[in-house]
Amino acid sequence: MGQSRGAIRHSEGMSDCRRQSTALFPPGKGGGEDVAYGYKGKGILIHTLTEGGGMPLANRTTPANGSQREQILPLLDTVKLKTLKPGRPRKRVKVLAADKGYDSKEKRSALRKRGIRPQLPKRTCKTKKNRGRPIKISVPRFQQERCFAWYQRKYRRLVVRWELQPLIFDGFLALATIHIWINKTFLVG
Repeated sequence: MGQSRGAIRHSEGMSDCRRQSTALFPPGKGGGEDVAYGYKGKGILIHTLTEGGGMPLANRTTPANGSQREQILPLLDTVKLKTLKPGRPRKRVKVLAADKGYDSKEKRSALRKRGIRPQLPKRTCKTKKNRGRPIKISVPRFQQERCFAWYQRKYRRLVVRWELQPLIFDGFLALATIHIWINKTFLVG
C-alpha cells in the first residue's frame, strides 16, 4: 500500500465515520516480494482507510496471506486530520467501521484506548448456536466498495500487479489516491 502521508482537510460536510476495508484484486502476475497465496489465490491485499463518503485517506499493501487485523493501527497512524477550526487539531477519528476480518478483542480495546469507537461485526463460530433475540449490527460497506471500484475501473494498472518491487506498486496506488482527491476537490467540487 502506498503510504500517503500528509494532512487531509476535513470539511464540515464530511461524515465523521472512517471505514477500513480490504480488496484482493491484483493477482501479482509479475511475482516479486509481498506476493503470496491467500484464500482467493495468489496476490496481495490492499488495505484502505476511507472517510465517510468513500474517499481514500490511507493505503497499505500486504501479502494475500497476511493478517488483516495488524493493519488497523498503522493505517490510523498515517492519517492526520486537519480542520479549519481554531484550537488544538484533532488527530484521531471518532468511529472506525470495518468488516469481520479486522475483528479481535485486542484491536477493539486498542481502539477504545485511543478514543475511537469500533464498529466491527463480531466474528462468529458457525457451530455455535445463538440464544435469544438476534442482534444485527450492519456495517455499511458501499463506501469502501466504491473506492475499490474507482481503483479497478479508473486505474487499470492496479488491477494486475506486474511490478516485481512492491515500492513501485505502492507508488501507483498513492498516485491513484491523489488523483481521486484532485478530481473530487477541484473538478467535481
